[in-house]
Amino acid sequence: MGRIRVLPDQVANQIAAGEVVDRPASVVKELLENALDAGANRIRVEVEAGGRKLIRLTDDGNGMNRDDALLAFERHATSKLRTADDLLSIATLGFRGEALPSIASVARVTLETATGEESAGTRVEIAGGKILHVDDAALPRGTSLAVADLFFNTPARRKFLRAESTELAHVTALVTHYALAHPEKHFELISATHTIVSAPPVARTAERIYQIFGKETLAQLLPVAAETPLAHAGLPEPPPWKKNPDEPARIPGALRLTGFYSKPELQKLNRNSIYIFINKRLIRDRLLMHAITEAYRNVIPPTSFPVVLLFLEMPPEEVDVNVHPAKTEVRFRQQSLIHDFVRDSLRTALIKARPAAGFLAALDSAPAASPSLMPPAASPLPGSPDSMRFPAQPDSDPAAFQTAGADAEAFELTHQLPTPVPGKLPFTAQSLQTGDWGDQKAWSEAAAALFQPLSLPPAGDCSPNPSDATGTNPAAETALIEAEQAAANLDHLGSLRPLGQLRESFILATGDDGLWIIDQHVAHERILFEKILKDRQVEQVMRQRLLMPMLVELKASQMVVFAGIADELERNGFEVEPFGPQTLAVKAAPVGLEGAALERMLAEVIEQSSADSDEPTHNHDLTALRTRIAASIACHSAIKVNTPLDPVRMEWLLVELAKTSHPTSCPHGRPIALLYSWKEIQRAFHRI
Repeated sequence: MGRIRVLPDQVANQIAAGEVVDRPASVVKELLENALDAGANRIRVEVEAGGRKLIRLTDDGNGMNRDDALLAFERHATSKLRTADDLLSIATLGFRGEALPSIASVARVTLETATGEESAGTRVEIAGGKILHVDDAALPRGTSLAVADLFFNTPARRKFLRAESTELAHVTALVTHYALAHPEKHFELISATHTIVSAPPVARTAERIYQIFGKETLAQLLPVAAETPLAHAGLPEPPPWKKNPDEPARIPGALRLTGFYSKPELQKLNRNSIYIFINKRLIRDRLLMHAITEAYRNVIPPTSFPVVLLFLEMPPEEVDVNVHPAKTEVRFRQQSLIHDFVRDSLRTALIKARPAAGFLAALDSAPAASPSLMPPAASPLPGSPDSMRFPAQPDSDPAAFQTAGADAEAFELTHQLPTPVPGKLPFTAQSLQTGDWGDQKAWSEAAAALFQPLSLPPAGDCSPNPSDATGTNPAAETALIEAEQAAANLDHLGSLRPLGQLRESFILATGDDGLWIIDQHVAHERILFEKILKDRQVEQVMRQRLLMPMLVELKASQMVVFAGIADELERNGFEVEPFGPQTLAVKAAPVGLEGAALERMLAEVIEQSSADSDEPTHNHDLTALRTRIAASIACHSAIKVNTPLDPVRMEWLLVELAKTSHPTSCPHGRPIALLYSWKEIQRAFHRI
């Protein structure tokens, strides 16, 4: 008798469940996507015990007849594919036909569905993959699917679930993400006796951001919109999702980007504040994450990350979503084009906006460490109360993008444990570590208060017009207008009037906006940085020969790194050649570099380059190397602090700074100019 045998369907379903369903949030994701594919406009999610005990999702979509309701629980049964060619242009969120049978194999499932066109609906009860009852029932149009006792027949899997609060936070984040992607639909998330998320339909994404993240975060975000024809124009458009009324007409078969990006002063410790959607599908993608990081290069510190909400739309033929069982990873047909388009669109928007950092806002702009009672890798959700936390993700090293996909936890973009509030929550630091939450009733009451900010304000403040399902939200509209009015930029730097210096390090200047404080060192650094890049581009770098060659001692490994960047150093004004096995002789250098500053600059560039394991052979690597060299030269050549400047010199500095593309920050991400606005001054003196 042979050793190979066909697995029973029950075992095969449980194996599939291990790929598709690993926690309650995975169940919610599959059911949410099915509801959206069914055309639902109102989706209600109820969970008990973090989803372990019960998950019920109710929608007002198309529903199913009796035959379809039974077939839906068969493996690879789907209404969204017919032939293998359909895999090349998937335009739905779900398509594998594995979700329902996988879920039903590890839980007790009750399906209630009706099309509204037949005299009766259908109720199906399944436990552990076995159908128990199939009955007719009087039901409204739509579908309700209840998943109880998740992993009841696989206790080993159940042991791997986290605390109830953690699982609830994962579900909360998931519903929040899909609410952001579909502002025209109504989302509700209810746990126990309180509402966690309540997001009525709105007309614009900005209003949804106001609903979920609040006014302060909306004020720190700027809109971005761009599109470009693809190589094969004329391909079918994505499905006709409801389009925002303020969006321009589309180019057929084009790659289109819309969304919001943060001002440079809004920075986070990890990538958890970056949301990417492809054709309304929440995804993780190292290519796009890298493009966003590149867009903010030399604008924010390399160890910080922006807040970005991006929606990419493209013909389904241009993206392969069938590369991961959970459909969270994708592959693009034209990777380079999409990477450069996202990078350049964000970069252009940053250059065009040139947002000025407010003085008071900049005080809190640096990413702060998490509270001591929080897990060490947690950081706040942008604009949300401190009670919402996300797990950390891989660092900013480009190599991290190659391994981030292997860690599912790195992508899940989900909330972590709430921050304890003294006297409010029934747990201690020790209980946080052990997962013992004590009195569940007390926890539920406390969590209700903590999670409440995700719900909408009371009716009348920002509720849509009852006569219009997607009516304009007055409060969100006001917040958006205020944010646009408050978005002061640095276009008028050249017209400022210098008043003097503060400790011979900061220039004080006045303008129509208020009082400006300019860091003279980083301002000059930005000016030099962009000049060096322009000169390098046209091969007109000015160099000066040294009277005596400067000898620089290096390690053997650093000599190897130098050999890889020697050509680029020469093109930036250096004349360096080996002088022995571990010594360099510097005979010429860019104008402005000399002495100890020259030696420190070379050591800095070589040390930073040694962190990259790959040789700079690709265009991206060469670009990064050029900017790294230019930034280092500019930093060591710029005006130092504690340097007195006369009025003419200060005025020249402001005029030249105004001409740069990014007067917001130095090449290393430090802010250059801060505005203490007239409104802030008046408020400080109680004038308003």
